[in-house]
Amino acid sequence: MDSVTRPLAGFASRLTYDELGQPLVESFKKYLLDGVGCALHGASLPWARIVNRWVADQEGKGKATLWRQHFQGPCANVALGLGVMIHSFDFDDYHNSKVHPGAPVIPAALTVGESLAASGREVLTAMAAGYETMIRVSLATGPNASRLRGWHLTGTTGTFGAAAAAGRLLGLSADEMASALGLAGTQSAGLWAFLADGAMSKRFHAGRASQSGVMAAFLAKDGFQGPTQILEAADGGFCRATSDQVDLSQITEKLGVMFHAGDVNIKPYACCASSHSAVDAVLEIKRRHAFSAAEVEKIRVKTAGSVVVQCGFEYQASGSVQAQMSLQYIVAVTLLEGAALLEQFAEEKIADPRVLDLARRVEIVADPEIDRLYPKRYANRVEIILKDGRRFETRVDDAKGSIARPLSLPEVAVKFRSLAARQLSPQEADQVIETVANLEQLEDIRVLTRLLA
Repeated sequence: MDSVTRPLAGFASRLTYDELGQPLVESFKKYLLDGVGCALHGASLPWARIVNRWVADQEGKGKATLWRQHFQGPCANVALGLGVMIHSFDFDDYHNSKVHPGAPVIPAALTVGESLAASGREVLTAMAAGYETMIRVSLATGPNASRLRGWHLTGTTGTFGAAAAAGRLLGLSADEMASALGLAGTQSAGLWAFLADGAMSKRFHAGRASQSGVMAAFLAKDGFQGPTQILEAADGGFCRATSDQVDLSQITEKLGVMFHAGDVNIKPYACCASSHSAVDAVLEIKRRHAFSAAEVEKIRVKTAGSVVVQCGFEYQASGSVQAQMSLQYIVAVTLLEGAALLEQFAEEKIADPRVLDLARRVEIVADPEIDRLYPKRYANRVEIILKDGRRFETRVDDAKGSIARPLSLPEVAVKFRSLAARQLSPQEADQVIETVANLEQLEDIRVLTRLLA
C-alpha cells in the first residue's frame, strides 16, 4: 500500500511563501477578502448568533478574535464561530471538487496566526497549505461518489485543510503534521440530511471542521499521536470509508509543483454553485428575449445526475438553505427578479407566492452530456417554453465567477462592500480591502483582525 498521508503532511509542513508565486498569492488575497465579507454578513444571521453565543459562553484565554462579537477566546472555539459565519449564507468560495475551502481554512489560519502574531506572508502560506490539502483529499475520494453517499465534503475534508493551515503556522514537523492530519480525519463529519427539512447544520459543518482541524494541530504539537495512514488505510482510512470511487494518486500527483488551490471559484450568486450556470442561462435568455413570467408555460433545466439529486427536489419554502439549494426556486426567482443575490434568498422572499407559482413550472432533468462533464465543469442547459409555443434555450458550461470566468480583485471588493455594509462603515471597509490587498507586506496579522474586531 502506497503512503499518501505522509507525503501530504511533508508538503504542508515545509511549504514556503516563495513557492507560491505571485499569481497564486493574488488569488489567496481574493479568497481571503471574500471569506471575510461572507463572515461579516453571516455574523447577524440566526445560526451564527446561536453558535457565537455558545463560543462566548465557553470563555477561555483570549488568543483569537471572534469578529464583531466583542469577544476573544481560544483559537479552536473562535474558529468554530468564524467558520459558521463564513458559510452562513452559502456565498463563500468553492472548488469543483465539491468543497468550500475558505470556510474551514481561513478561520484556522487567522485564529492561529493571530495567537502567534504571524506575518501576512505566513498566513498566506498557511492558507495555501490548507486549501491545497483539503482540495486534494476531496479529489482523492471521488467527490461525486462521496456526495452521493450523503457526505457533505466541506465538513468531511475541511478538517484536513484546517489542520494543515494551523499546523503550518505552528511549525509542525512532517511527523507532527501527519499526526495532525490523522487527528483531523478521525473527526471528519458532515451529512447531507439538512436538506430534508432545511436545517441549520450545513452552516455548522464548516465551522466544526475548522475547530476540529485547529484542535488536531495543537494536540499534535503537544505530542498526541494521530493515525499517520488516515487517508490510505484499508480498514478505516478516510477515503475508502467515505467513497467507493477512490483515487489516492490525486493526493500526490505533482504535489508542490501544481496547485489546485489556484482553481478556486468565487461566487457572484448567493446559492449552490451547481446552479450558477443555470442563473447565467436564465439571465442570458432574459437579455435576448422580451417576455413576462405570466407567459411561461414551463422551464426545463437539463443538468448532471448528481445535481438532480442535490438540487432537483420539489421546493417547499422551508427556509433559506433549502431555497439556496433548490434549482426550482433559484431559476424562478432569477427569472422574476433578474438577480440571485442576498435579497432573493431573504426569509420574506422565499415564500413569495409569485416565486412559488413559477417554481412549480420548473422541471429538472438529467442530461447525459452534461453529466459527463460534472463535477469538473458545473454546466446547465435551460429551456423556457412559452404558452404561445415559443421556445428559448441556452447552455452555459462555465458560470460567472468560475475559474474560466474569474472575478477580479476590484469585483470581489464590490461584493465585499455589499456583504460588510451592516457591520463596517465605508471607510472601515476600505481599510480592510487595502490591508488584504497588501497582505504580504503585513508584519503582524493582528492589524487585520483588529480591523474586524
